[in-house]
Amino acid sequence: MRSGFVAICGALLIASLCTPALAQWKWRDKNNQVQYSDLPPPQGVPEASILQRPAAANRRVLPAVAASSAQTAASAASGLAPVKGVEPELEAKLRKEEQEKAAKAKAEADKLATQKADNCNRARLQLRGLDEGLRVARVNEKGEREFLDDKGRAEEAARNRETINADCK
Repeated sequence: MRSGFVAICGALLIASLCTPALAQWKWRDKNNQVQYSDLPPPQGVPEASILQRPAAANRRVLPAVAASSAQTAASAASGLAPVKGVEPELEAKLRKEEQEKAAKAKAEADKLATQKADNCNRARLQLRGLDEGLRVARVNEKGEREFLDDKGRAEEAARNRETINADCK
């Protein structure tokens, strides 16, 4: 009697260890090699290349994926696309992060455009002053004030024209 109970428990234990093997994905990658995983194939794999799906793949929430939401978040942070329909909260969080990144990039682009416009205006004003013959002075390394001669004025005008060509568009 006792040996029968141990045999049944052993058989149940072995059967429970085999169930993860049923939740396997099988697909061909771009090099035509067969890949096996307990996670779905990457987003770029066409439907025709998926050879086997787990039985739970047709459900809305996959148990293996739901249990590894931290892994899904890590893959999303690394630039991989998240599994759609798994966790609406996670998808909303990822969308919010993408919007924040886009807003930061736009703010940086606006800041750069403002700096370029300011550089453009300054260069135009300095060039106008040089062209009108105004005296331009600089402070040298010794802290002394010195006025630009014709060669210095020409070099300064050339620098201002380069800035105008680069920043004024």
